[in-house]
Amino acid sequence: MPDVSASRSISADADRVWSLISDVTRMGEWSPETTRGTWVKGATGPTVGARFKGENELGKKSWATTCEVVDADPGRSFCFRVLGGPFGVALWVYRIEPTDDGCVVTEHWTDNRGWLVRTAGKAMTGVAHDAEWTRKGMEQTLERLAAVAEAD
Repeated sequence: MPDVSASRSISADADRVWSLISDVTRMGEWSPETTRGTWVKGATGPTVGARFKGENELGKKSWATTCEVVDADPGRSFCFRVLGGPFGVALWVYRIEPTDDGCVVTEHWTDNRGWLVRTAGKAMTGVAHDAEWTRKGMEQTLERLAAVAEAD
């Protein structure tokens, strides 16, 4: 499975955009399938090693994942690894580049699923989560993120 990326210019300060992206409790506002994020195991914010639970929903299917922050550089990047039990699922990377009138956000997904996780994941979610599906979701996420970031 190839890596997938999508980018969008946002007319908002890079630090503001980073604070939105890294606030996993608000992820449901822009993601088309993640409905909520909750910090777990004593974590209270986006620091390397912090974990959060991601709750997801598509149609009548719902599932949860454990995520671990692997990079948290304010105003520049936020990355987390998604786990399904003991199995690697994906790495999500958000890179933010300041521009004269805001910033450009690039969302990047690396598929870390082996055959077993891909097969079980499709049964659990109802979707194969291939490159096309993932790119469309990224575009929706970045559009919704921009709307929130640019509204204030």
